[in-house]
Amino acid sequence: MKPVIVVHGGAGRIFKEREEGSRAGVVRAALRGYGVLKQGGSALDAVEEAVRSMEDDPHFNAGCGSVLNEKGEVEMDAIIMDGKNLDSGAVSAVKCIANPIKLARLVMEKTKHMLLTDHGAHLFAQAMGIPETPGEKLITERSWERWRKNLEPDSNPEEFQKDLGTVGAVALDSEGNVACATSTGGLSNKLIGRVGDTACIGMSPEMAADTALDYMKTRVGGLGGVIVVNNSGEWAARFSTKQMSWATVKDDQLHYGIYAGERSTKSVDEALTSESEGF
Repeated sequence: MKPVIVVHGGAGRIFKEREEGSRAGVVRAALRGYGVLKQGGSALDAVEEAVRSMEDDPHFNAGCGSVLNEKGEVEMDAIIMDGKNLDSGAVSAVKCIANPIKLARLVMEKTKHMLLTDHGAHLFAQAMGIPETPGEKLITERSWERWRKNLEPDSNPEEFQKDLGTVGAVALDSEGNVACATSTGGLSNKLIGRVGDTACIGMSPEMAADTALDYMKTRVGGLGGVIVVNNSGEWAARFSTKQMSWATVKDDQLHYGIYAGERSTKSVDEALTSESEGF
């Protein structure tokens, strides 16, 4: 079985000045996850590595790029799932953790639970030896400015939600196992303790993606994006928003884009060289 990984950096609006950084970020995440797969690593290891890469990138609404809640703090959600046995682990409303996806995996592997939240998740992180990151180090100037503007009397919070989203990764490893992972900072100026929704899975890659997006639009009038991979190595990256940064690697070929119909292609060797030179 040839390994495959697909990642996304959030569906919505991507401001022009952030497009290149978003492209580079998803490409970097896809390459890191694919590197795990090429070395014989599991799909679970690959999606965790890819999502951790995006949590460490301030271009995305996850980890150090997360938006702020109504109190001006970072609260994050993350989930990881192993397709081999359908085990999963998740955390919500976590603070002062650089990589919530790592904590979510520990919930899956070290507890009998599927979800830990807020203070309980914090205590579990301490028990697992995960270092605490000062909350202010997770706050970017952009997130702070957005939070401040949303507090103004004439602000339109919905306008600021159009360029938000989660980050995510799905992968197939050489053993034929699939896995997925998702991480997010949630909504800007959200209520303290708010827990976001999680992704759904099903059907063939294209049909599953399009069905989910159609259902979202007809049911609640919502727009979004989906990435899918099945155990045959078929993949899809679909979105109904104006933009979504995405990247995939299969057969040592990297494909990536932001706009509908856009697909750039490079060999993995060429992409790795570009990354080392600053993309």
